[in-house]
Amino acid sequence: MNTSKASIYNVPNALTSVRFILAIAVMVLVPMGHFITALIVFSIAASTDWIDGYWARKYGQVTKLGRIFDPFVDKIIICGTFIALVEVGESGVLSWMATIVVGRELLVTSLRGMIEGSGGDFSASQLGKWKMVLQCAAVIAILFALIFPDVGWLKLMGQILLWAAILLTLYSGFDYTLAAARVMSDQPAESEKDQ
Repeated sequence: MNTSKASIYNVPNALTSVRFILAIAVMVLVPMGHFITALIVFSIAASTDWIDGYWARKYGQVTKLGRIFDPFVDKIIICGTFIALVEVGESGVLSWMATIVVGRELLVTSLRGMIEGSGGDFSASQLGKWKMVLQCAAVIAILFALIFPDVGWLKLMGQILLWAAILLTLYSGFDYTLAAARVMSDQPAESEKDQ
């Protein structure tokens, strides 16, 4: 898709910028204990992820900035919220869990940049998308449990989703690493065929 003619001053990039501000707001609200507001802001930021991409494709407003900025904001929303939840002891989110979430995103971003920079294709997989869904569900469940601390099943649900999200995050990172290894091992063979 041609991204050279579209202006960076468009609706999709404006929406992404708003989502970025919302992500920062969540990181401020959670440690302050404003869990209800954090839940609302996080839900808006996470659930509107598809709007900017849909708008950009539908109206031909895809830009290079948007292709970089949108996934960056997605990572800030998730990674930042997990890091913020570490500060809340009752959340059950431990520092090593947040490290796994951040580390996986850094790994996949590095692999994608390396492969696509050399002309390969490293698009997001369905597993990666489900990982994002499960992470968002875990955050929402944890925030609900923090809002209603006396409801035992909410806390249990939050912890189940949290551990499921961490396990899927690990598996997704491993799966992407294997996929990257396959792509990189195929590239020399393809270049030799062209000679």
